[in-house]
Amino acid sequence: MSTPGTTDPAGTAGTTLDTDVLVVGAGPTGLLLAGDLAAAGLRVTLVERRDGGIGNLTRAFAVHARTLEQLDARGLADELVATGTPLTSLRLFGRLSLDLSRLRTRFPFLLITPQYEVERLLERRALSTGVEFRYGTRLRGLRQDADTVTAELTGPDGPVTLRASYLVGADGVRSTVRDAIGLPFPGASVIRSLVLADVRLTEEPGRLLTVAATGDAFAFIAPFGDGWYRVMGWDRTRQVPDSDPVDLEEVRTLARRALGTDHGMHDARWVSRFHSDERQAPAYRSGRVFLAGDAAHVHSPAGGQGMNTGLQDAANLSWKLAAVLRGDAPDPETLLDSYQSERHPVGARVLRSSGALVRLAMARTPLQRAARGLAARLLGTVRPAADRAMGQITGIGISYGSDTRRVPDLKLREGRLYELLRAGEFVLVAPDGATPALPRTAPADAARVIRATWANPARRDTLLVRPDGYTLPL
Repeated sequence: MSTPGTTDPAGTAGTTLDTDVLVVGAGPTGLLLAGDLAAAGLRVTLVERRDGGIGNLTRAFAVHARTLEQLDARGLADELVATGTPLTSLRLFGRLSLDLSRLRTRFPFLLITPQYEVERLLERRALSTGVEFRYGTRLRGLRQDADTVTAELTGPDGPVTLRASYLVGADGVRSTVRDAIGLPFPGASVIRSLVLADVRLTEEPGRLLTVAATGDAFAFIAPFGDGWYRVMGWDRTRQVPDSDPVDLEEVRTLARRALGTDHGMHDARWVSRFHSDERQAPAYRSGRVFLAGDAAHVHSPAGGQGMNTGLQDAANLSWKLAAVLRGDAPDPETLLDSYQSERHPVGARVLRSSGALVRLAMARTPLQRAARGLAARLLGTVRPAADRAMGQITGIGISYGSDTRRVPDLKLREGRLYELLRAGEFVLVAPDGATPALPRTAPADAARVIRATWANPARRDTLLVRPDGYTLPL
């Protein structure tokens, strides 16, 4: 951990720092990242323009299997699962179901729970690990040199300047951090004039997730779990600006067209109109500044991959920043650059897959509908194709190359792998009695590597697992 006025591994020699890492944005991505860094013993400041607290307005409802594994590695997954309802099949195009129970994971399902439940657990963890929260605070600008990032902020008590070794922008699609470092955000709107509403229903839907589409409209209904429901709808024949007013009657009409019923919607507590973009920053790193979550990439809500992708960005970046700041990285710059080389291609794939799903759902012409039918038949009859689709959507199939792959929750003599990963360190799994040497890419401090033994004595291989649950080449 760097201390004021001393030389630290980040290169901030003789510089008085206010914090090691400044995280901008207290959504799920920023909360997980900040909590990880503070748990690693670093000083972390998290600034958020909202006045504070976790609200009950949310766009995300889906927590996928790989995200649950990452939360399991932080001791939070079981508590989150208790807040929602597992869904063991994922329906696409109204007629195809992907069987999630076949996933090789402790969490072979899609968890339906509101985003604010995820934020509640991550905020509690961040507070418990010592993150300094500054709510009601906005970033006005930043500058960086070879050693530090200086952020100009405006908070409840007026302007303030903070200096840090690194800064992470997790401040959403309209990222002030991204603008401040001059990165473009190329892309376009994939779907316009979506309407959202939080309502009560007189008639409970027959399915946990209710999704249906006609040629000109689709609608989606998901439960909050407390008697309220989120409704999302789209009407091809009514493409108007986000600023146009929307009321409950428009939502009811959309639901009746797409679903055949509005389920007796009433008492809307929130109604809004928005559009969905497909955009990605060309770089996730600029010197000592990083982007994560929606600040780095944004895409259609199809497949429920948005929040999940951001949380996995955070899990990838946090241990790398911690290793560099603690002096455990043999090659700090290469390690930090690997955040870009590993996560940027994943963001691009999510843009393609979610975009394909929404375009197939919106199919209108006979040719487009034929393509949708072909895709449904392929996924329904060719098991490898369905497995690849599930791996992409759930994150279980994502890897960072042939030698950096996700590791499932292994059974070890010392306990489950993901329980051992809760220490935030590497785990070296070896046969009983073996004492393998650590590779050059392992932490410089061997004490930061947890040694474990296969529960199955027949296994004679050795595996080094990174803190984010991926293999590190031996």
